[in-house]
Amino acid sequence: MADPVHIVWFKRDLRIADHRPLAEAARCGPVLPLYVAEPAWLRGPDMAARHWSFIAECLAELQEALGALGQPLVIRVGDVVEVLEEIASRRPVAGLWSHEETGNGWTFERDRRVAAWARATGVPWAEFRQSGVIRRLKSRNGWTRRWDDFMAEPVVSPPAALKPADEDDPGAVPVAASLGLAADPCPQRQAGGRRAAMATLSGFLNQRGAPYRKAMSSPLTAYTHCSRLSPFLAWGVVSMRETAQAAWTRQRTLKTADARNGWRGSLKSFSSRLHWRDHFMQKLEDEPRIEFENFHPAYDGLRPKTPDAARFEAWRNGETGLPFVDACMRALTATGWMNFRMRAMLMAVASFHLWLDWRKPGEHLARLFVDYEPGIHWSQAQMQSGATGINTVRIYNPVKQGRDQDPDGIFIKRWAPELEAVPAEYVHEPWRWEGAPDLLGKTYPHPVVDHLEAAREARRKVWGVRGSPAYRDTAAAIQERHGSRKSGMRRAGRRKTPPRADGQLSLPLE
Repeated sequence: MADPVHIVWFKRDLRIADHRPLAEAARCGPVLPLYVAEPAWLRGPDMAARHWSFIAECLAELQEALGALGQPLVIRVGDVVEVLEEIASRRPVAGLWSHEETGNGWTFERDRRVAAWARATGVPWAEFRQSGVIRRLKSRNGWTRRWDDFMAEPVVSPPAALKPADEDDPGAVPVAASLGLAADPCPQRQAGGRRAAMATLSGFLNQRGAPYRKAMSSPLTAYTHCSRLSPFLAWGVVSMRETAQAAWTRQRTLKTADARNGWRGSLKSFSSRLHWRDHFMQKLEDEPRIEFENFHPAYDGLRPKTPDAARFEAWRNGETGLPFVDACMRALTATGWMNFRMRAMLMAVASFHLWLDWRKPGEHLARLFVDYEPGIHWSQAQMQSGATGINTVRIYNPVKQGRDQDPDGIFIKRWAPELEAVPAEYVHEPWRWEGAPDLLGKTYPHPVVDHLEAAREARRKVWGVRGSPAYRDTAAAIQERHGSRKSGMRRAGRRKTPPRADGQLSLPLE
C-alpha cells in the first residue's frame, strides 16, 4: 500500500505563497494537493460560468507551480466527500489540511459534511485562518488590533519541495460546459492567475494608483485607477497578509513629491479599505443567516418576496430607461467588475425605486461579479437596501449620480449607444429631450418608474418601520454584534512594522 498521504484541499486560496496548510503538510510527509470542481456549487443561484472561467485560469497556473515543487495539483470533479472517500479507499490518509472559508450557505453545509467525514474516518482536519476573519468570535471589541497583529505576522514561504503523492493522473482543468454551466459571455473579464495578479498589483501601486482616492467614484476613471485586484483576493490568488504588508511597505517609501501627486492620500484610503473588507466578511462569519434573512426582522415582509417580473427583467438587462443605471449594468455584464459606488447604486435602485426584495437582485449581481465574495456581497446587499437597521438609509438619485460621475454622458453613450444622438444636457433624462418621441419606446425604453416619486414612496415605507422602541432595541443588539469599533483604529502607516513582503503588493474592495 502507498505511504500515508497528507491532502491539502484548495478552495478560495489558489496560490502557494503564504499558504500555511501547504507549508505545514509538506513538513509531515507526501502531499496530495487537491482541488475539487463541484458542479452542485457552481450551478447555484449566485454562481456563473464567468466565475469558473477565472478560477480555471488560476488553477492552470497553480497546477504548474505545484508541479515545479514536485507534485502537481490533483483536480477532480464531483462531490468533495465522495472524492475524499475514493482517495482513502486506495491509500491511507494521514491528514486533511485547508484554510477556513467564509463562503455561501452551500459551502458552509459542504464543510459540515467534510467535518463529519473526517470524524467518522478518524482523519485529522487542520484548518487555518487566511484573513482577518475570526471564527467563533465572541465580541467585536479589539477586532481591529487583532487584525493588525495577524497581518503583521511573517508571510509563509512556499515549501522548497513537495514529496510527491504518486497520483497517476493529476487531472485536467475542466471547461465550463463539462460542468453543466450555461454560456455566460463576459468579453472584457480580467484574466485569472498569479502572474496576472502580480502585474495588476504592481501597476496599481507604482503607476495607476495616484488618483485612486478621487477616481474610485466614477466608472469613467475607476476601471483604470482602482486596483482591480478584487477578483484575485476573492479567489485567494494573493493573500490579505501579502496585500497589507505590501501596502504598508509602499506607504513607508513615499517621498514628498509622491504626496503632492496624490499617492499619500490614495494609499491611506486604500489601506483603510483592507480593514473594511474583512470587517464585512466577519458579519457573515458571525451570522450566516444574513445571506438569506433580513438583519433586522422589522423589514420582513416590507417588500414582496416574489419580485415584479417586468421591473426585475428591465433592471437585469440594463433596460430601465434610466440611462446611467442601464450603462452601469451593461458594463458590469460585459466586464464582470464595477466600482463600489455604482454597485451600491445598482442595488439601491433595485431595492428602493423598483421595490424589489434584495435577495433576487443580490443573486443576479453575485453572478455578474467575478470578484463575488459572499461575506462582503450579502452584507452590502442588505446595507444598500436599508434592511440592516443600523446603517443610514441611502436612496441614490440615479439621475444625479449620472450627472456627478458622468457629466458629459461619455460612459452612458459607450454602453448605451442608442443614446448617441441625445445631446449631453439631456442624456441623463432623455424624456426631457425634444427628440424623445422618436427614441423612447422605439430604440430605448421609457423609464420603468418615475424615479423621484418612487424614491419618495420608498423612503416613506422604510422609515415607517423605524420609530418604535422595539425597533431601536433590536437595532442596538445588531450594532453590538456587527458594528465597527472605530475607536482604536490605527492610522495607516502607524502599525507595528511588519516584515518585508518580498515585493507582493496590495488590494482593497475596489
